[in-house]
Amino acid sequence: MTDPGTPSDNVRQFTVGEDDEGIRLDRWFKRNLPQIGFATVSRWARTGQIRVDGKRAKPEDRLAAGQVLRVPPQGPGNGEDAPRKVATPRARPLTPEQIAEARDMVIRETPTAIVLNKPPGLATQGGSKTTKHVDGLLDAFVEDERTPRPRLVHRLDKDTSGVLLIARTPGSAASFSKRFASRSARKVYWALVVGVPSLAEGVIDAPLAKQPGTGGEKMHIDEENGAAAKTRYRVVERAGQRAAWVELEPLTGRTHQLRVHMAAIGHPIVGDGKYGGPDAFLTGAVSRKMHLHARRLIISEPKAREGTGGKLDVTAELPPHFAASMEVLGFDPALSDASPLREEVPEKTAEEKKQAARRHFKQARKETRAPRRARGAANAKPKAKPKGKPKSKGR
Repeated sequence: MTDPGTPSDNVRQFTVGEDDEGIRLDRWFKRNLPQIGFATVSRWARTGQIRVDGKRAKPEDRLAAGQVLRVPPQGPGNGEDAPRKVATPRARPLTPEQIAEARDMVIRETPTAIVLNKPPGLATQGGSKTTKHVDGLLDAFVEDERTPRPRLVHRLDKDTSGVLLIARTPGSAASFSKRFASRSARKVYWALVVGVPSLAEGVIDAPLAKQPGTGGEKMHIDEENGAAAKTRYRVVERAGQRAAWVELEPLTGRTHQLRVHMAAIGHPIVGDGKYGGPDAFLTGAVSRKMHLHARRLIISEPKAREGTGGKLDVTAELPPHFAASMEVLGFDPALSDASPLREEVPEKTAEEKKQAARRHFKQARKETRAPRRARGAANAKPKAKPKGKPKSKGR
């Protein structure tokens, strides 16, 4: 968003930035001028005071980068009676050690993203008893007051290591979040598991739900009420019948999905006592830490400026304890490039999405009409039988 700097008592003009490409007009105001409420935006649009490239616009209209947005002056009688002063979030001061810790995790930087290799033992977000976490270190990437604070767009468990994607701006965060929600982002994990699965590769299809009595801290398989959860796996190498090195690709994104699924087939992830119990630990020189690592992430990157965008493909090195265990068990990391195990599904075009939505609503209407027709038929009074011709009386 750029503003030529017109006085606050005159009409203002803003140029829509690349980061706001495709968002609704009302969302643009919420993101860039949050002091202006939705009711005011709706009134301005209804009375023609908001213009996009000189034309009237509705709150639900989508914006394109480069368009010029005309905004009325904000003041008494036009907008809120007393414009609120919106506080700009300030970067939380960090120690030099914290800044260094954050910087040391970086494995790739682009105009829209910062990719970290999260170490095991570091939480992604804070909680009631968690004060040290990745989210609290993101202020290390705020250079000045004009730099937006980076945002998390997905999570890794505290004891899971590997690729963690951070969005630089609200716009890129929204774009990346859509990729994760639509499952077009492709994640491949490496894991060491106890024992060797009987099938070298396959799909684990088992619905998951929060386990009662754990306060939501633990998941379990629930065939009746659980949310759909699928994981594709492949055995890369085995150490006799003692352990196996597997690639895991989540086809859905449930909490603790990979850990629950591997434990459910009798091969818990090494070091995952929460789901594997005492059987999740190997004797000898193999570490007791959890051996689950987000090895590779492939995701479409939004276009920030000319010459940017495309596919973001990042690989994270193993943490020391995982690498040491691989060596102890005789596994060669060169045997896998962590390629996605499923076929890539091309993203749908805007027209394809519209057609799919039309088909969905058409089918939904049919399904709602059928019960109504059935009820109508059941409640309808039977038609009276036509009376036959009266019999003639003989003389």
